[in-house]
Amino acid sequence: MARHWLGEILRVGRLPLQAMALAGATRAFTDNPLLGSERLNRHGLHAGRVALAQRGAAARRWFLAGGASAEDRATFARDGILVKRDWLPPERFARLQAELLGLRAPAREHVQGDALNRLIALPPEVTRPLPETRAVLASREWRGLLAYVAASRQPPLTFLQSIFAQHRQAPPDPQVALHSDTFFPTMKAWLYLDDVGEAQGPFQYVAGSHRATPARQAWEKARSLAWREADAMSQRGSLRVGLEELAGLGLGQPVRHAVPANTLVVADTHGFHARSQGQPGTVRIALWAQAESTPFLPVPLPSVRSLLGGREAVLAWAVTDWLAVRGLAHRHWLDRGLLRAGDPPLAEG
Repeated sequence: MARHWLGEILRVGRLPLQAMALAGATRAFTDNPLLGSERLNRHGLHAGRVALAQRGAAARRWFLAGGASAEDRATFARDGILVKRDWLPPERFARLQAELLGLRAPAREHVQGDALNRLIALPPEVTRPLPETRAVLASREWRGLLAYVAASRQPPLTFLQSIFAQHRQAPPDPQVALHSDTFFPTMKAWLYLDDVGEAQGPFQYVAGSHRATPARQAWEKARSLAWREADAMSQRGSLRVGLEELAGLGLGQPVRHAVPANTLVVADTHGFHARSQGQPGTVRIALWAQAESTPFLPVPLPSVRSLLGGREAVLAWAVTDWLAVRGLAHRHWLDRGLLRAGDPPLAEG
């Protein structure tokens, strides 16, 4: 009986913190009983957060509009994705490509389903001998466009990314299922260093799916009421959508962006997107960035993460390693030592 009452006191005591979390980026129905409440979601809690986050992002993008051309802003408003071929002048891209494909640096690997994802973080210590890479990452064209789509002044996390398709015998990579990353606008960008054909598993995106239309809002509400019957990723807040549902949402089918090297793709990953399934033995290599903002703020705050000098990922991995050694955390991203982006994978499962 005493244990029961203690548990009840602790549960009630956590409610204020769980309520405060709703004002931030918390997204997993499984982690917050308020967010997972059928009663609250029936009254529009989840769907209301989606709509409010859209309004916040629109306001922040108004402040950040100088980072994108009028043409790019119009295309993004319509589609939720920008695909910019021949983004760099050929001679600059050749230098960038040579620097990054030749880079041998500390790498991390993570296996999801049958795919292996390798990331090489790009802190100042790594990019110091790479002048073209530093110039691209510091350029107004890169920073301004990514900030606009992300609706955030916070610098994006930037990596050299390699996706090895069908690396092992396992269920499919969960990232090949069409999905939304989270309930609010977020940004991911790829500057491809090699050609991406159908064999490499090109990125696919449902144009216009980033908008909070009445149909999308109704879908979000329905999903928030049925999350217990959904797949694990949806329960964690990354909602999966079936191809057969898109027409009912007023959307077309996803477009696969098989593109040549030197193509920059920037997308709002609140919109529905996925990797295509690549062929065994293929790899997709890109300069990759991701960013998100506090969902509901109407103005973009000055960068706080800039105080870390681009070392956020390295520091986060170091903390996770320290905790994992002590049994306090699970290490998803395994340290693989010094590797190049195109080196054969080391992980076997």
